[in-house]
Amino acid sequence: MKYLIHQMIEVGECTHPERPAIRFNEQELSYAELAIASRKLAALLHQRGVRRGDRVAIYQNKRLETAVALYGIMMAGAAYVPLDPAAPPSRTAFVLKDCGIRHVITQDNKVATLAAMVADGIELDCLIGPGKPVDDSVPTFSWDTVYARDDAPLSDEPLMTHDLAYIIYTSGSTGTPKGIMHTHASGLAYARWAASNYDLTGTDRIANHVPLHFDISTFDFFAGAVAGATTIIIPEMYLKVPPSYAQLLAREKISVLFTVPFALIQLHLRGNLDAVDLSALRWVIFGGEPFPMKHLHSLMAQVPWVRFNNMYGPAEVNGVTNYTVHANETTENLPIGPMAPNTEGRIVNERDELSPPGEPGELLVRSATMMAGYWGRPDLNAQAFFRIEVAPDYAHIYYRTGDLVCDQGDGTLVFLGRKDRQVKVRGYRVELDEVEAAVCRHDSIEEAGAYTLPDVEGSRRIVVEATYLAEEVPTITAITSFLKGELPAYAVPQEFHLVESLPRTSTGKIDRRALELRARETLTLAPEGNEPQRC
Repeated sequence: MKYLIHQMIEVGECTHPERPAIRFNEQELSYAELAIASRKLAALLHQRGVRRGDRVAIYQNKRLETAVALYGIMMAGAAYVPLDPAAPPSRTAFVLKDCGIRHVITQDNKVATLAAMVADGIELDCLIGPGKPVDDSVPTFSWDTVYARDDAPLSDEPLMTHDLAYIIYTSGSTGTPKGIMHTHASGLAYARWAASNYDLTGTDRIANHVPLHFDISTFDFFAGAVAGATTIIIPEMYLKVPPSYAQLLAREKISVLFTVPFALIQLHLRGNLDAVDLSALRWVIFGGEPFPMKHLHSLMAQVPWVRFNNMYGPAEVNGVTNYTVHANETTENLPIGPMAPNTEGRIVNERDELSPPGEPGELLVRSATMMAGYWGRPDLNAQAFFRIEVAPDYAHIYYRTGDLVCDQGDGTLVFLGRKDRQVKVRGYRVELDEVEAAVCRHDSIEEAGAYTLPDVEGSRRIVVEATYLAEEVPTITAITSFLKGELPAYAVPQEFHLVESLPRTSTGKIDRRALELRARETLTLAPEGNEPQRC
C-alpha cells in the first residue's frame, strides 16, 4: 500500500526505471535516477539532523534538482517549504523564521542574500546546493557531494499519511505571508484525483509552467508521478518570450499543460502558434483567476483538437471543481463545474445558513484534499474552518473559501467573485470581479484590474486599470459608453486608466493589492471633506 507522496517515484523506480521522470533544458532524470538521487539527499539531511516533522526550504530557481529537492526532503520525513526566489529578502527571512527553518536547499546566487540574513540573526544549520559557503558558521554541501553518497535505505521514525508533506506560503489579506500546511494524505488525494480525471498515462509529457511556490506545481510533479508521466520543467527565460515558449512546447511534445489564464493569453496573442506544431497537445487546464471568454474562444479556435478545462480550487483545498469548456460556450461567466468526487460543498449566506437554490453565497468545502491548517496561526484557523457538530468531539469540518458562487440548478457552479472583493458603492453592492469581466468584454481590452478608492462623499469610487491590444487603442469615452450597456450605472468605473502592463504576483496573477497601493501612494490627502487628488 502506497500512502506517501514520494512513494510514487519509488513505484516508478520499480516498474519503469528507465522512463524519464523529469526534464529540464534537455537534461533528464529517469525514475530510477530521481529516486536514487532523492534518497541520497534524504540521507544527507538525516545526517544533518533533519527528522520527521521538520521543515526544509527550497530557495532556488527551477532546475533539474528541484524535483530531487522536494522528493528528498519528504523522504527524510520533513516538509518542503518552497520560497519565491524573486521575493524581497525581508519576506524570505520572515518565512525562514516563522516556519523554524534551519536547512535550506539553494543555489550560488542566493548565498549573499542568505549570508546577510545570517548576519541579521537567522540561524541556519546547513545549506545544500551552492558550491561556496555562506560563511564558516554554516556548513555547505554541493550537489556533487550529495550525488557522491552511497544509495542506502533510510531507517528512522515511520512516516504516516497525515504527516506534513509541504507548506506553501501565500500572502494574507493584510500582506503578511501565511503558511498553508498539506499532508501526504491531502497532497496524494489531489494527485490521484487529477491523474484519474485527466486520464494521465505514462506516455504523457506534462509542462511544469509555474514556480514551485505556486500550488499548481503539485499537479505537474505529483499527478505526473502517480501516472508515471514525464514532467518537463519550463525554464523561466522561455516564459518571458511567448514565441520561444510555444516553440519549446512543440519541441518537447507537451501533451498536458496546466497554467494561469495570463500565460495562455500571452501564448495566444504573441506566441505565433500557427507557426509551430502543437499536435501532441491534448489537454489545457487553467485556473487561478477568470479567463476572459473572448481570448479563450479565440485560443480554442487556434488549437481545435485540444480539450480545455477550467479547474477551481484554492491552495487550501486543491481540485474542488472541474469544468470542460465547449467550443460553442455562450455564457460570459464561465462555470467552474460540479464538485469533484470525495468533495462536498455548501453554499451559505452571511449567517452561514444554506442559500436557497439559485441564490449566490460563499462556498464552503469539505474534501480529502483540504489543508491541515495554517502554520502557527490558530487565529486564522479559527476563521478559516466551519464546523458542523455531529456528535461530542466529532464534527464535519469545511474550509471557508471566501469565494461567492451560484448553483445553476444541476450541481454546476458559477464563480461570481471574491467575498472580500465585494464592495459598497453609494449604498450598492458591487462585485469588482464582475466589473473586470465587463471591461474585458470590450474588443480592444486585453486584461483589467479593478479596485476602489475613497471619494468625496465618504463612499468609494471604482477605479480600473487595463491593458489594451496595440492595434486597437480604445478611447476612455468609448469604453465608458460600452460599459454603460454592460453594468448597472452605479457599477460603471468612475476612473479608468489604460496602461502598458499590470503588476503581477510571482504566480502570474494580477496583483490587485499592488494596484490599489500604488494608486494610494499617488494621492495627496486633501482637507477633510474634499476628495483626494492625484499628484
